[in-house]
Amino acid sequence: MTFSFIFKVHKACFSICAGSSRCRNLRNQILKVGSAKQSARLFTFNELHAATEGFKAACLLGEGGFGKVYKGYIDSINSKQAVAVKKLNRKGMQGSREFCAEVIMLSLFQHPNLVSLVGYCAEGEQRVLVYEYMASGSLEDHLLDIGPNQQPLDWYTRMRIAEGAAKGLEYLHDVAKPAVIYRDFKASNILLDSQFTPKLSDFGLAKLGPTGDKSHVSTRVMGTYGYCAPEYACTGKLTKMSDVYSFGVVFLELITGRRAVDETKPEEEQILVSWAQPLLKDRSKFSLIADPLLRGNFPVKGLHQALAIAAMCLNEEADCRPVMSDVVLALEHLSKPRNEVVIDDESKHSPVQLTNVQSLKRRSSKAELDL
Repeated sequence: MTFSFIFKVHKACFSICAGSSRCRNLRNQILKVGSAKQSARLFTFNELHAATEGFKAACLLGEGGFGKVYKGYIDSINSKQAVAVKKLNRKGMQGSREFCAEVIMLSLFQHPNLVSLVGYCAEGEQRVLVYEYMASGSLEDHLLDIGPNQQPLDWYTRMRIAEGAAKGLEYLHDVAKPAVIYRDFKASNILLDSQFTPKLSDFGLAKLGPTGDKSHVSTRVMGTYGYCAPEYACTGKLTKMSDVYSFGVVFLELITGRRAVDETKPEEEQILVSWAQPLLKDRSKFSLIADPLLRGNFPVKGLHQALAIAAMCLNEEADCRPVMSDVVLALEHLSKPRNEVVIDDESKHSPVQLTNVQSLKRRSSKAELDL
């Protein structure tokens, strides 16, 4: 992928944002690039209106700041394909920029832990995105919005979700060229398929990472309160470490079952990170951090190691946080029950899980957690 292509796509985006009738430009520019990972289908608004039965309320899957998402069915080879159709709010240029960002990012980058873009519509003032349908909804649905008759996620499912989401960030940071800073990592943006495989969604706030000798991207502060890294919230300087901090918040949500911000709790417990920080410094209180819905069904050592990873990701000093590739390495074995962990000849003299977490700790030497 070349930067000349990025420039061409942005030109096409501005054409769309300005209401140009040449809305096919974006699709054509993406298809011309050999490194584009997937070609998005261009839909008419009538096709998507029919696919969702007129955007019927019964088809509504959810609603966010950028629009409503509906379940729909489109014609596919020999069958109907279930899709998620996001109809963006028509709020001028800002909504169009987010629309363009999603089309660009999801057309250029493909990974098992990123949601797939099926297509889009940019007809007149309509901005609609079509994604693969994720049958199990969002992580928020299963972790933070649990109904009285809903089974809570077990420990290893939580760790597998964390591992998969971490791999999605690792791909954006280390494999995608140019690198991408996701900027909106939170439970509601982690979608789950029928097997609970996590995929990152909603790339409307994603930014291309710094290039050359630049250390950061300067941008208006965007994101969700409670998930934003403190240095980004204060300065607007965005780096990959901003995503690492947000990952730490979500990982803490997975461990505790608590929201990043919960105004229904006592004042001293409303901000998850602030509530957890003193507990993370006292091993005798680690069990108080675990989600009560787990009913103690978790490995004690696994809990301690998971808290170590969370604490390192949440370090107030951005330079002391681990990179996502190291986080993935540590999580790969935490997500497997002990009898499923494969120990090769080179590592059989020491537990794999402990080795990975200690290695991660060495790379983040200022983390304030005594293992």
